[in-house]
Amino acid sequence: MKVAVIGLGAMGMGAALSCLRAGLATTGCDMRDTARADFAAAGGITAASAGEIADGTDAVLLLVVNAAQTEAALFGPGGCALRLAPGAVIIASATMGPADAKRLAEKAQEAGFLYLDAPVSGGAAKAASGEMTVMASGAASAFAKARPVLDAVASKVWELGDAPGIGATVKVVHQLLAGVHIAVAAEAMALGIRAGADPQQLYDVVTSAAGNSWMFENRMARVLTGDDAPRSAVDIFVKDLGLVAEMARGLNHPVPLASQAQQLFTAASAMGHGRADDGFVIRVWEALTGITLPPKQ
Repeated sequence: MKVAVIGLGAMGMGAALSCLRAGLATTGCDMRDTARADFAAAGGITAASAGEIADGTDAVLLLVVNAAQTEAALFGPGGCALRLAPGAVIIASATMGPADAKRLAEKAQEAGFLYLDAPVSGGAAKAASGEMTVMASGAASAFAKARPVLDAVASKVWELGDAPGIGATVKVVHQLLAGVHIAVAAEAMALGIRAGADPQQLYDVVTSAAGNSWMFENRMARVLTGDDAPRSAVDIFVKDLGLVAEMARGLNHPVPLASQAQQLFTAASAMGHGRADDGFVIRVWEALTGITLPPKQ
């Protein structure tokens, strides 16, 4: 099976390497020379643009930033649609709103391709080990065609129905929780530091008690070591919480906590921290209150 993974970022690289390990003939596509060099060093085929992937590709997994990048990689000038085999499956894994997912599915079907609305979760570590969670919707034929890729990159595949847009909806709701959890984890750590608690002891207590969350445990561990290298960047949650607000507006549904969290991420981005790891939204409190964060180790 010929597979292409478009976007060799934190999760795309792991997914592409997982496809290689599964024995799939995999092309990794990324405009960055360094990303292509890393994938080539692992034995993969590389392409600098979507239009350069292998001719007759059977499945394309798109791990790009948003719907616009997904559409450009598929159908824009230099897109990969002309390189896909008839009946190929498109696995669209960027976080996007349900309306965009439905629109892209219709466009793919009109071009003769199968389409999975298939956002993912798990971060770089789960992507590297082939253990992402996929929340997908699409026709049974699309799931069947995509199965070798899904088996390679995921430990859990949620089949959420045959209508494109359901996967995107579930991912947007998931990102509401993820963004709010990160923001409140940073707020709690900042308050503790301001009040004079030892950050490491505070972390140890919370992670052993009922107030813990996966996001507190994961993100605040990086804050304790000053490790702001982006696994998931602040700007990702500016975008994703914007999708939450957009979906909620369309339903006339209030989302006050998500909206407040988005403002915190937006503030961090405006301060110049948009490409920092998302837990470093805590720098908003650093700027407002003068707390001293743990130094980089």
